[in-house]
Amino acid sequence: MQRCNWNTNEPIYIRYHDQEWGVPIFDDSKQFEFLVLESAQAGLNWLTILKKRENYRQAYANFQPGKVAKFDEQKIEELSQNSGIIRNIRKIRASVNNAKKFLEVQSEFGSFTNYIWRFVDFEPVVNSWLTPAEVPAETELSHKISRDLKQRGFQFVGPIIIYSHLQATGLVNDHVVSCFRWQECQNIAHNILKK
Repeated sequence: MQRCNWNTNEPIYIRYHDQEWGVPIFDDSKQFEFLVLESAQAGLNWLTILKKRENYRQAYANFQPGKVAKFDEQKIEELSQNSGIIRNIRKIRASVNNAKKFLEVQSEFGSFTNYIWRFVDFEPVVNSWLTPAEVPAETELSHKISRDLKQRGFQFVGPIIIYSHLQATGLVNDHVVSCFRWQECQNIAHNILKK
């Protein structure tokens, strides 16, 4: 069984690749979860974040943006002392800010899902990379979404972070074509969109 060559034997990473990465997400709480986690990853590696994911779930009210948006200074300070998450105060403040902006987007578009999926006309972008080296870190699409999010007041949403978000939430299928998940993710997307 061939996988994308992510150069890791870590079970948590393999499980993430085999079960989550590239699967289209149409659920706002999952969209918010990946927005928080991808922003926290900035300057770090994804494995570090995956290992802290459950700690984030507890610290961030199970990724409910309505609750995170209400985090006050005391809560932010508490999070900055939490060794189970990335204790970068700028990232923590950005996540609370982004929760508030997330709610504004939900109010305007009915859901964050409606907002972000409209950038790809509600159809995943399916790439046909032969090697992981071909997979870009950012694209014109991620620049466009990043600009729009920044105009709406979101923070820590540069084009590289946003491209990672698009890959993680299945708006883009960047599994290499030899990976067993490339076709599987297309099938999952087809079944979801057929409903």
